[in-house]
Formats: sequence, C-alpha cells, structure tokens
Amino acid sequence: MIALGDVALLRPWWLLALPLLALLFVLTKPKSGALTSWQRAVDSPLLAAMVARGGTSGAGRVWTPIVLAVIVGILALSGPAIRSVDQDHLRNLDATLIVMDLSQDVAGGAQLRTAASAAHDVLDHSSARQAGLILYAGDAYLASALTDDTNGIDPLLFALDDKTVPDPGTRPDRALSLARKVLREAHIIQGDVVLITGGGGLDSEATRKEATALRTAGHRVDVLSLTSSGEGDSRRSAAIAAVASAGGGLAEAALTPERVLAALSDQSIQHLGSSAIIAIGWRDIGRFLLIAAAFPLLLGFRRVAA
Repeated sequence: MIALGDVALLRPWWLLALPLLALLFVLTKPKSGALTSWQRAVDSPLLAAMVARGGTSGAGRVWTPIVLAVIVGILALSGPAIRSVDQDHLRNLDATLIVMDLSQDVAGGAQLRTAASAAHDVLDHSSARQAGLILYAGDAYLASALTDDTNGIDPLLFALDDKTVPDPGTRPDRALSLARKVLREAHIIQGDVVLITGGGGLDSEATRKEATALRTAGHRVDVLSLTSSGEGDSRRSAAIAAVASAGGGLAEAALTPERVLAALSDQSIQHLGSSAIIAIGWRDIGRFLLIAAAFPLLLGFRRVAA
C-alpha cells in the first residue's frame, strides 16, 4: 500500500503491468506498411475493393481504444482509494499486556487489591494501544485477549480471587511464554509486558530466559513488585531486578509505579502503518474505474464512411 495524504494505492504492484503492456504494444503494433501483408494474402482486385471500402485502414483505430481500456483497467486493479475513516480508530500493532500473579502468596492475602489497582493504572496509561490480561499461578491463562476496549478488562480485575487460577504454585516463566505467544500471534511489533508479581518463581533461569526472549522479539518487560521493602530477602529483590533487566524494562514497587507508568505514557502508536487491516480505513474506487475502462472500447465500434 502507498498512501499520499488522503489518497492511496492499495495494490500498487499492479502498476508493474504497465511496462509489460508497453513492451507488448511495441512488439505487436501494426507497421506503417501493413498493406504489404494484405498484398501477399489477398488477390489484387479484392484488395483494391477493400481499400476502396476502408476495410484496411482501421488498424490504428482498433488498437488505440484497446490500449486505453487496458491502461485504465490496470489503474483500477492497483486500488486507487480515498480516506474514509480516522486511522486512529483502527487496530494498531503496539500493545500493553498485563501479566498478574495470582498465586497463594498474592491472591490469599491483602496484596491482591494492590495488584488490581496497579493493573488499573497500567490500563489508564496504555493510551490508544491494545491491551490484554494474563493470569498465572501454577499455570498461565489468557484472561482477556488483546483489545482496543480496555473498559472490559477493568471489572475483571476487581473480581479476581484465590480461586480464579486453581493451579497451585507460581510459574511466571509460563506466563511470560504465553505473553510472547499472544504478541506473536497478534503480529504485535512493539509490546509492553507489565509483570505484577509477589516475587515467587522469578529466581528461575526459565523466567529470565523468557524475559530475554521477549526483549529479543522487540518487546519490553517491566516488573511491579507487590513485596514491600521490609518483606522478603535480598535474593527475591535481586531476582525481580534481574528479570526486569533481562526484559529491558524497569523494576518498581506496585505501590509506587510512577516510573513504569511514565514509560508507558511515553510510548506512542508507531506501527499503525504496518497493520494488515489498515486498508479498512480507505474506500477503494477502483471498481468505478473498471466501468470507465469500457468506454474506450466503444470507440472500436465506430463506423467510418468509405
């Protein structure tokens, strides 16, 4: 697709047929001495009668409307279009994906409310990008697919409890793996993955590898910790920082997520132009050109007086 302001070509590769058409015309265009071919094929008296009736003088008149019709047809197939809707309302290829810990350490205590509030703040700062929600404990589940309507995710956040994810344990590596799969299948070019966690399971090599894989794929992993500075040990804090570093993001407390939220707010929509469905925002007028292509053909039916 090629767009210039409010006009565009949806299928510009059809224009490659124009030089092929020019080559075909040069190779097949009747020569100025075309009567020599008739002289070899027709008896002289019959040829004289044909010339008198104008039967051999219309080669140029036949070729011209055909060439015009084909040119107009190629232009029509190239998909000339005009803008029909605001592009900002279309699906974009940047996204924010929240990954929330619902293991017993979190869902069984007072931290769940803090996690829900932090996720709500993340949604508020995701701007016009798509957003989704993944929940995990001993396994990971997609609670909300990527969507432009984040209003549907908010009520879900404050309805979560310790029975939402029945699998015991805590496997953030599976949650990050699922996040990578969701972003890949949605063809997201740049995604912000915000991991809201109590810290369990982050010290595993698998978790760091998944964070690195997300960063390699062009995404970013921020970690919001539900463990206050007076809780846990230095090993857990180091694991949180290591996962954020592997994902190219920040590690902050969920109660004070200002730096992470500021980073999300700074992310603008940058990849709308690469969307496969961006053509929805344009009105294809090629069909009308196809109708116009029929008019040059009518010139071929003109009758010329002898």
